[in-house]
Amino acid sequence: MAGLKRDIKSLFYITHINNLESIFQHGILSHARVEEMGIPYTPIYDAQIVSNRRERSTPDGKSLWRFANLYFQPRNPMLYRVINKIDKKEVAIIGVRPEVLSYPGCYISTGNAASSPSEILPVKEGIKAIFEMWKIIHNEWWNPDDGSKRKIMAECLVPDFVSPDMIQTIYVVNHDVAKDVRSRISGARVPVVPEPSMFFQPTRRERVTGNLFLIEGDLFFSTMQTITISVNTMGIMGKGLASRAKYQFPDVYVVYQDACRSKKLQIGKPYLYKRESFVDEQLADDPGSLTKPNSNKWFLLFATKRNWRENSDIVGIENGLKWIQHNYKSEGIASLAVPALGCGLGGLDWRDVGPLMCQYLSVLDIPVAIYLPRERETPEEFLSRDFLLGTKE
Repeated sequence: MAGLKRDIKSLFYITHINNLESIFQHGILSHARVEEMGIPYTPIYDAQIVSNRRERSTPDGKSLWRFANLYFQPRNPMLYRVINKIDKKEVAIIGVRPEVLSYPGCYISTGNAASSPSEILPVKEGIKAIFEMWKIIHNEWWNPDDGSKRKIMAECLVPDFVSPDMIQTIYVVNHDVAKDVRSRISGARVPVVPEPSMFFQPTRRERVTGNLFLIEGDLFFSTMQTITISVNTMGIMGKGLASRAKYQFPDVYVVYQDACRSKKLQIGKPYLYKRESFVDEQLADDPGSLTKPNSNKWFLLFATKRNWRENSDIVGIENGLKWIQHNYKSEGIASLAVPALGCGLGGLDWRDVGPLMCQYLSVLDIPVAIYLPRERETPEEFLSRDFLLGTKE
């Protein structure tokens, strides 16, 4: 267990903030223990999903119903489903000390424990399996086709309960919720940390105009109707956002290659893929349980270069922005998320690209989110309204 503390900093339990006071009194309980003690609680999971855990057993014959389940990665399909059913402000993620793995009778599952492809292993063997999946567990996204959607939900199964003294941190979506939670558990002396990225939220959101925002965060979890992917016109999605789209949404890659072959996608002429399937089908655990799934996610394939080996073409980017300005209404684009086009792997500088994008996108009468470069931090002076629009308040 010596290397364990170095690599596994915490395990995680997802719950409603209404349950925190009870958890600090009784611990994180198994479903069976909650029933036996008659403890009232606010559920966040569908009863049918939870009841499926009754039917599966650990190697010693105990039902999963008798185990408290902790995740190695809380930013997973289960959390995604939860915060798309209830207000994310009502959700708390409890960080638990890794020493909980030393509890007698613990097991580790190599994915969602209720899913039959997941193995349920003794801790020593399970830790080895977890480290072999470490890259998957700590990835930013997942895919149902390659098993990563199941694997990222790997669990530590703790018999009966996790003691309150094993709780080390509580994570919530923002500072207002943190203040509320601190008042609820004032005697616990456990840090309450706002961590929006853990809840699929931007770490930063700045308004430039009434409809235009600058965002730091994960473009692929944007709530905008249409997501823009910067690509080349050769049909190769090798790195960056394009590679992510190829992996997470394989159908987008097929459409992209066809658009390149048919010349429908060109420098200065983006191609809009009006995808019909719901993004929740790939991101949420048990998407059929969502009563209000996200609207169909469209993808705007925006060519910033011809050859993937070249730097991006700022003139071509400007022509593409003109296309958006002239066509977004007729195409039915209702809201738009756009990366910092040509920055990062494209070799262009935000100081040149940012004002250009804002010039064209600020006049659209739909919500537009520009996602800032993730490769490096952008100096504050290049994020001001005055710099981006050439005007003062």
